[in-house]
Amino acid sequence: MSLEDELFGQRAARVSEIEALGYKAFGKRFDFTTTIPAILRDYSAKTAEELLPEIRVSIAGRIQTVRRMGKAGFTHIAQNGEKLQLYIRKDGVPERDYRLFELVDIGDIVGAHGYLFRTRTGELSLHVESLEFLSKTLLAMPEKFHGLEDVETRYRQRYLDLISNPESRSVFVTRAKIITSIRRQLEARDFIEVETPMMQQIYGGAAARPFVTHHNTLDIDLYLRIAPELYLKRLIVGGLERVYEINRNFRNEGISTRHNPEFTMIEFYQAYTDYRGLMDLSEELLRQVALDATGSTSVPFGEHVLDFSSLRRLTMREAVIEYWDGDGKPSDSDLRDLQWLRAATGKLTAGEALAHLFEVHAERKLIQPTLIYDFPVEISPLSKNKPDEPDMVERFEIIIAGMEIGNAYTELNDPMEQRRRFDGQIAMRERGDEEAHQMDEDYLRAMSYGMPPTGGEGLGIDRLTMLLTNSQSIRDVILFPLLRPEGEIGMADKLRALDA
Repeated sequence: MSLEDELFGQRAARVSEIEALGYKAFGKRFDFTTTIPAILRDYSAKTAEELLPEIRVSIAGRIQTVRRMGKAGFTHIAQNGEKLQLYIRKDGVPERDYRLFELVDIGDIVGAHGYLFRTRTGELSLHVESLEFLSKTLLAMPEKFHGLEDVETRYRQRYLDLISNPESRSVFVTRAKIITSIRRQLEARDFIEVETPMMQQIYGGAAARPFVTHHNTLDIDLYLRIAPELYLKRLIVGGLERVYEINRNFRNEGISTRHNPEFTMIEFYQAYTDYRGLMDLSEELLRQVALDATGSTSVPFGEHVLDFSSLRRLTMREAVIEYWDGDGKPSDSDLRDLQWLRAATGKLTAGEALAHLFEVHAERKLIQPTLIYDFPVEISPLSKNKPDEPDMVERFEIIIAGMEIGNAYTELNDPMEQRRRFDGQIAMRERGDEEAHQMDEDYLRAMSYGMPPTGGEGLGIDRLTMLLTNSQSIRDVILFPLLRPEGEIGMADKLRALDA
């Protein structure tokens, strides 16, 4: 028998002992009067004298430590990322409550009634007057001083990671603050939140390969959405002039420290503006998000300190020239010359060549929040052309720490030009580009009813959370990232054996 199985057996045996005392091993409702974080907030600064007359509270939490010393003992319980010490004396609680204290394990969940005081060492504690048992843990917890350190286990068993590592909980609290901040800011600007289909007959709105599923009753294949864009712009046509969606997207692509096949974005669309209007809005949004999530516009990320107080603005050509790596730095005219671009990259079109040079020479070097604007039309099938430079479009990306976190543009609202763009994407697909757009007839029909001038933007919530929590992997900011199957777990057999 392994040590793990032996510990499981010992804890399972204590279930009957606990129930013999009259408690339920898997508990009942417990009405606490306050929380541990609230106690620490309200009383941490108070002296022992200031805690008199006695302040009685009822609290609940998970046991983190246990120290038994004959007729008394201490335990720390944790709730919402904070912990409080409990002091239990044999002559201060009912007899069965002290016998319960002698049976509890680290990880068990308990409730306690008592009054606040300070120990001889000055630690704020709860002097327990009665103890309730709320839930038994059957599996051994990670070693208390080091938490859960194995990265693979942290991702697979996020529940255990959250129990053991307060810093992981902090990441996801910050993530919630980021989403709340964005939602609040957009709604203050009269945007309304909407929901669009996650299963689509024609996928679009981004360059990506989809996941395919099948609807049995209709006998049709459907695609998990790669982006909500084309549906949100249908709503703009319908007169909802400011809309946003906090959306789950699914892209059948590789997995890396920056990519997960299922991810979260916020997309918003505003009628009667353009990409320059969205540049200003993006700068305001990100500045306030950083403040709301971290309390500052200066945020550590790896070896850098990121300044979210403003966004530097560069055209794609300017970025290639400034960050050119190696000899033969091009001029602006070189980057407009098809022959030079073809010779430098081997790409067929000037736009594909410019985008390639940007990715090779500039993107990874953009550490501070930077807005790269004016993109080639070949890689921007849904964006409006620049009036004075028709081979470029009114589009920008927000890049921070070498990562794209946002993409925005003045929306193409000419249905005839949009049809030509779709035709071009179909030609790219025929040449083997599996991520090129498909023809969307209904979207063309919607556009033909008239779309007002519109600006649209998407921000990646996962990557933004990485930046604002100093997390180096996207898996650290997604509660349940996609992982390879781990094979047989054996938990069902262990629990089945308890019934035998």
